[in-house]
Amino acid sequence: MAVFKPFKAIRPLPEYAAQIASPPYDVMDSDEARILAEKQPLSYIHVEKAEIDLPPETDLYDDSVYAKAKENLDSYTTRGLMKQDAKPMFYVYQQTMHGRPQVGLVGLASIDDYMEDRIKKHELTRADKEADRIRHVDTCNAHASPVFFTYRHQDVIDSVVNKVREKAPEYDFVSDDGIGHTLWLMDDPADIATIEEAFGKLPHLYVADGHHRTASAVRVGLMRREKYPDYTGTEEFNYIMTVIFPDNQLKIYDYNRVVQDLHGHSKDEFMALVEKSFTITPAPAGEPYRPQQLHEFGMYIDGKWYILNARQGTWNEGNVVDNLDVSIMQNNLLHPILGIGDPRRDQRIDFVGGIRGLEELERRVDSGRDVVAFSMYPTSMDELIGIADAGEIMPPKSTWFEPKLRSGLFIHPLY
Repeated sequence: MAVFKPFKAIRPLPEYAAQIASPPYDVMDSDEARILAEKQPLSYIHVEKAEIDLPPETDLYDDSVYAKAKENLDSYTTRGLMKQDAKPMFYVYQQTMHGRPQVGLVGLASIDDYMEDRIKKHELTRADKEADRIRHVDTCNAHASPVFFTYRHQDVIDSVVNKVREKAPEYDFVSDDGIGHTLWLMDDPADIATIEEAFGKLPHLYVADGHHRTASAVRVGLMRREKYPDYTGTEEFNYIMTVIFPDNQLKIYDYNRVVQDLHGHSKDEFMALVEKSFTITPAPAGEPYRPQQLHEFGMYIDGKWYILNARQGTWNEGNVVDNLDVSIMQNNLLHPILGIGDPRRDQRIDFVGGIRGLEELERRVDSGRDVVAFSMYPTSMDELIGIADAGEIMPPKSTWFEPKLRSGLFIHPLY
């Protein structure tokens, strides 16, 4: 059964929380991070992307970058901007986007649960990205930002969480992207025990987003076990800091595709090839077409939107991976017609998160940067969990979660 336990977080004093909280490291480049840091000097981006405090020519993976991250992290405590809680607790973290809240718990999951497949995954990881986060965690001696898990919702957990939300919050602010962030402390021993017991009855937890950070946290834990062979299993390095949300509160957005060319085909040739696997219907004029159901796609080309519906028999309905819309698109159009065999590495394809709107697809095509765009029906939480339960891997760029977790509101020290 799954382990989920409280911990003593290092976190901002309430008066500094809004100024410190930052976007995660992987949603902006170094130049964007420097601009953010100029506007918000206390921003935790100094830890997430410490290269901004070094000469611009510094290699992103130089030892000095990780050393600077450690220095910057420690400075929040020495300057009196953060402190560690005196006793272990859970933290109730609510994000509100467009009036819709999602409420999760901040706590620790077990690296043994990950290795023994009680923490389910649905994505492959890349060694270079893992190596970067391993060095960051190991050098900082802390999980400097959380990973994002989910679980099949439980009424008993909801009940305790909602009771805690009736108290005055520790933090309550709106970040510059319009997302509300509210944090409550769950420090009552009875509530903590109820939460631990409820999670202890769950067979699995699921990585929703942050596969690289999860794998890296596990790897650092194993490195520490090798370094300290007399470990007992209770040391902090045996755990992963996560924000875990119930599956019925999460929203997955569409993750759309744009392609630079038609792989040598004329438009007429391309349309004829597409029609072998999809019915093609002109979309109503006036606005971008957003798919309304599974196995339906929007296509924007030459200033017009079309509705594509996958023809029966063009995919294996009995296979949980083949049945995904991203697989149908890849296996019936992107690969055989447009020659994109490896969407992870092919430079001719790009991916646009649904949060940016379908107008971004039109802009990309109308500008000439791309030739054709495809709007996707969002992957569901049931599909994600079904893939993970089956031990399968989703195709790349299958899910786009919003809102993103803020970094800097809770840190898990490994000492």
